[in-house]
Amino acid sequence: MLKQFRFHGRGGQGAVIGAELLAKAAFLERRWSQATPFFGAERRGAPVKAFTRISDHEIFLRSQIYDPDYVIVLDPRLLETVNALEGLKQDGMIIINTRKKPDELGLSFKAATVDATDIALRLNLVLAGLPVVNTAMLGALARATGEVSIESVYKAILEEWPRRAGEVNAESARLAHDSTVVGKASKVVAP
Repeated sequence: MLKQFRFHGRGGQGAVIGAELLAKAAFLERRWSQATPFFGAERRGAPVKAFTRISDHEIFLRSQIYDPDYVIVLDPRLLETVNALEGLKQDGMIIINTRKKPDELGLSFKAATVDATDIALRLNLVLAGLPVVNTAMLGALARATGEVSIESVYKAILEEWPRRAGEVNAESARLAHDSTVVGKASKVVAP
């Protein structure tokens, strides 16, 4: 079965590497996967999208993802300027970096929340003044969706960054995995 993930972040937050690490985690579980970035204005802080597909069969699609099963939002302020929910399947889920609980979001989709920014700041995962939240969001994704295991996320992170950098990023994923709150749709939208 094909599952599609769309990451929304800002340049420098790690959305592209997050999509790649998700694909690697799925590959470690012996599944087909692919990650694709999409850049508009290539500058730090600009909105960025990245895509991951995971399947039990070979993947032939090579386009952007227009109808994701999951949307991962690394910066909640993007919800004010970007239509991150566009095309999200009705039974899909949004995973958001926020202090809010899912039932406080007022969304018509299942939601999971984690304060990935706080985790990144506590672990000093900061680059050019921006908290890098991608590995925390992967931990949240593993917890909320079950599409990849947290163990595969750890392995993918540790293969990407050896030694201390890998250990800190794996800890970020673990902390987020343990603190993610998963909820149901909080309001119903008429068709």
